[in-house]
Amino acid sequence: MLFKRQYVPAVISGVMLIGGLAMSFSGAGFFTGIIPLYWYAFAYMLVGGPVLLRAGRELARLDFANEFFLMSVATLGAFIIGEYAEAVAVMLFYEVGELFQENAVSRARGNIKALLDVRPAQATVRRENQWIVVKPEEVLPGESLLIKQGEKIPLDGELNSDRAILNTSAITGESKPTSVYRGEKVLAGSINLEGVVEAEVTATFSNSSLSRILDMVEKANQRKAPTERFMRRFARYYTPGVMAMALMVTFLPWIFVEVYQFEEWVYRAFVFLVIACPCALYISIPLGYFGGIGAASKNGILFKGADYLDRLRNLHSILIDKTGTLTRGTFSVRKFKPVEFDREELLKLVAALESHSNHPVARAIVDYTGINSGDARTGEVREHSAMGITGTVNGHKLLAGNNKLMDKNKVRVLPETGSIPFTCIHVAVDNRYAGYFVLADEIKEDSRQAIEKLRRLGVKDISILSGDKDTITLAIASELSIDHAHGDLLPEEKAGIVKEYVSRNEGVVAFAGDGVNDAPSIAEADVGIAMGAMGSDLAIETADVVIQTDQPSRIATAVQVSRETSRIVWQNIWLVFVIKALFLGLGAMGIAGMWEAVFADMGVALAAIFNAIRIQRKKFN
Repeated sequence: MLFKRQYVPAVISGVMLIGGLAMSFSGAGFFTGIIPLYWYAFAYMLVGGPVLLRAGRELARLDFANEFFLMSVATLGAFIIGEYAEAVAVMLFYEVGELFQENAVSRARGNIKALLDVRPAQATVRRENQWIVVKPEEVLPGESLLIKQGEKIPLDGELNSDRAILNTSAITGESKPTSVYRGEKVLAGSINLEGVVEAEVTATFSNSSLSRILDMVEKANQRKAPTERFMRRFARYYTPGVMAMALMVTFLPWIFVEVYQFEEWVYRAFVFLVIACPCALYISIPLGYFGGIGAASKNGILFKGADYLDRLRNLHSILIDKTGTLTRGTFSVRKFKPVEFDREELLKLVAALESHSNHPVARAIVDYTGINSGDARTGEVREHSAMGITGTVNGHKLLAGNNKLMDKNKVRVLPETGSIPFTCIHVAVDNRYAGYFVLADEIKEDSRQAIEKLRRLGVKDISILSGDKDTITLAIASELSIDHAHGDLLPEEKAGIVKEYVSRNEGVVAFAGDGVNDAPSIAEADVGIAMGAMGSDLAIETADVVIQTDQPSRIATAVQVSRETSRIVWQNIWLVFVIKALFLGLGAMGIAGMWEAVFADMGVALAAIFNAIRIQRKKFN
């Protein structure tokens, strides 16, 4: 039914226009006198009625500086001078342009619709020691969910099962299945790919990540880009100016031409008005930005408004948080060096000792060894806060920890470890130094690619801001070939550096981060970017752009989308102005008639629309 309501009036009007022209050219005897007027008037009202009503409402508010008033004057004038078919054609082509625009917008909303489609309809929750099915809106934080294979996770939560394999593509845009382990976050809208898992709800349905994403997308197009706002202001002067020029086309020739025919010059004035109608701009510019927002969301990037989409194209400097943005925020062993001990034997001893600890460093070392130490004999295991762990393994006294633990037990460490910028865990066996592990925050897979892409895009300054140790921050920056790095920063110090960059007025400054402590810096930047999939709620709420995939390379993709959108918008602006300027001159000289005016107006509008929707098909690398 929606299809019929949208298209039937245009189809009927088009058939009547073609039929009327055919009867006129064939010289049908009955199609004379007042009949053509009624015939074309009916065809005109089918497509022009809504435009006339809109023009009337705007006029009642004393606003005649709009395209509806301009089109109404031009087409009603065409009726007055007997050019019925041309008047219908103007409104029909305008309606066709509107329908093309709606189709293009629908295509841009395709990815958004996919988000809507992943909203789960039900949730299986444990109540009174049994599983019952309820609406997701009725589930409260703290309750347990059961998610079967192939089902969507209805709310955000933490995994209670040992492991789950999830398809998070609808939320993050990442097509690769994601493994999640006990205690880790699971997001509403993700699909469970394997087995039956349980999760504990951490947020209500209205506060879930999926609901926040949908809310951001729905609000995104409400914030207009500077180009859109300029065109609205431009129309305030353009429409009165065009009306004044049309009056001059009508009456000025009376002074200069020898034989002045009022009807001829009125006709030229109406042709002039039809050509001057700015429909193409009003249609194609917002469509270009909406298409850009749609293309970005397809790539796992959410812009909270066209304003930020437009602003990011001039990115000059980007300041990036380290932990959770460029790095995973989890330890991994980068180096292991035994000293006068057999490598494999030492790894077995350390794995047995560290397996008794849940500390991230201990877990990273156990993962690195890959050894099942279940048959080892351990005893007297004790963790020492901020130092390490001690115990006996197979009759040997083991120490594993930092310099403080070694100093306490009077074990000398290798001098070379003093220059290592990362976390160094020393090992001693029976109070004799046995070797060390070097651990560091793991760099994300595409962080290097992200920096390279940003450089290729001409970003002048790339810097890391981190609360981590300055030596570690500098080392990560060196590995990624980043210009500057600042460590040991408090949240307010981070924000101060961002503010200082903005005050230089060298170009747009962006900040990308994921934590609560990044929110002040995100707010200070010209464009604040949050790593959304695992980022804090505060960072996501504060940001102007949300990267759903947690991939830093998508920041560069966002810049690419921004620049491509701007390029297409300005292509359309120049296309419209050049063609209209040409035909305005031809119309005023009487070379272009009403039919040429129709095609000059709506032809260029359709061309601009087709150009605008190209961005939705473009692939960004």
